[in-house]
Amino acid sequence: MTAKPVAEEKAAKGSVLSQLIDIISGIFTPFIGVMAATGLLKGLLALAVTCGWLTPEQGTYKICFAASDALFFFFPLFLGYTAGKKFGGNPFISMVIGGALTHPLMIQAFEASQAPGAAVEHFLGIPVTFINYSSSVIPIILASWVCCWLERKSNALLPSSMKNFFSPAICLAVVVPLTFLVIGPVATWLSHLLANGYQFIYAFAPWLAGAVLGAMWQVCVIFGLHWGLVPLMINNMTVLGHDSMLPIILPAVIAQVGAVLGIFLATRDARQRVLAGSAFSAGLFGITEPAIYGLTLPLRRPFIFGCVAGAIGGAITAFSNSYAYSFGLPNIFFPAQMIPPGGIDASVWGGLIGTGVAFVLACVLTFFAGLPRASAAPGAVTVAPASANDILAPMSGSVIALEQVPDSTFASGLLGKGVAIIPAVGQVIAPFPGEVASLFQTKHAIGLQSDSGIELLIHVGIDTVKLDGVPFTAHVKEGDRVQAGDLLIEFDRQAILDAGYDLATPIIISNSDDYREIDTVASSAVEAGQPLLSVSH
Repeated sequence: MTAKPVAEEKAAKGSVLSQLIDIISGIFTPFIGVMAATGLLKGLLALAVTCGWLTPEQGTYKICFAASDALFFFFPLFLGYTAGKKFGGNPFISMVIGGALTHPLMIQAFEASQAPGAAVEHFLGIPVTFINYSSSVIPIILASWVCCWLERKSNALLPSSMKNFFSPAICLAVVVPLTFLVIGPVATWLSHLLANGYQFIYAFAPWLAGAVLGAMWQVCVIFGLHWGLVPLMINNMTVLGHDSMLPIILPAVIAQVGAVLGIFLATRDARQRVLAGSAFSAGLFGITEPAIYGLTLPLRRPFIFGCVAGAIGGAITAFSNSYAYSFGLPNIFFPAQMIPPGGIDASVWGGLIGTGVAFVLACVLTFFAGLPRASAAPGAVTVAPASANDILAPMSGSVIALEQVPDSTFASGLLGKGVAIIPAVGQVIAPFPGEVASLFQTKHAIGLQSDSGIELLIHVGIDTVKLDGVPFTAHVKEGDRVQAGDLLIEFDRQAILDAGYDLATPIIISNSDDYREIDTVASSAVEAGQPLLSVSH
């Protein structure tokens, strides 16, 4: 059986939107870090010129500019490689097509065609419209898709001994002319249509666009939808020379960093403070995953406050007509990439003010109202009213399906039905009134029995038995009577992570067969003491 190309396998699964996002992320992810680095270098060069430290005529500037601009100028080469790989073809064939698009002869032909009275060039008698494809995005992606399709067809017809030579030759002989004659002009028209369409919508109410994007950016990141906007940002850079989305995203990112600082200042949990400190440091450099997935999202309110602050900061930034002139990660260095060719102006200051407002607002809101009582004062948990058939969350964190736990014993349901929580706080509380049925010697797991007969196993982390109890402190013993909200176990989250273990905590109903239905009533994030599971006979 012939293995299908990656892109074809993906196409068989999921919605059109999910397929599109998967393709976009697969094409752009491999060099997103390098692209951000070169964008930062461009911004620093602009700052150096503005401050009079360098001039464009100096050799130092020219060498640094070449380093910062090479990726963007030869974008079709890099996109050709990653697109060819994503579409399941030979990436070097697509890369050669990208090279043809940016070949000096083609650039010269484009420049010559712009002169008044220039003669029309032809390919086999067909008129050719020369376009400057340097820094372009859409033409090479479409050309790569056509090339990979043609490569698969030719490979199916050619003998094995001839594939390595004749298949690339056929692809290049057909797709390169086709790109210059049809694909390139159509894709360029589409690129301009997208850029101008975005500008039309943005110009209608910039502050509203900024508020919506600022509020929803981190939500899009969580679901992976942000990849759909990356090509539009790069396309704006290519067609318009600047992009307005990246400056709006900066307050949205920095707002989550501000929320983490609010957690750091408000929490009394030493372990949570350590996590907040490290997440804050990473967030300043544009790496917000530790902040979002480790703290703000599991605690819920800090994430919401971050989104609200991001909306306000985004509205201020957009109202100030702030633009980015090179691509980069939103971080503390990003404002250098917002400096226009004419030097620092009101648009730059507006972006800085919007970002500062988002940071301070998220920090203040989180400090005063962002933490559950369980986090602000260890041992004090707000417990929701519950019936005998309810199981409250024994910890705060992100709720995941049991099938997602990286341990087949739990994921298969062999030990019973339930869910798992990735804890945001190093505490386990009693999820119902009952008795401690068992406590492992290593204190990483505890068995409980409710007054109504529910038998529950709480297993903190995966394979944490190997830690021999070091990061765990038990506050109860076997046979103890507990009430909902009582502190059972404390554990050092960071120590478990540093030791290389997964924090996913299965919460299993051992006597699942005694119940007709077991429902998860919590959403993607839950606070300790709030409803998690419900059972019915």
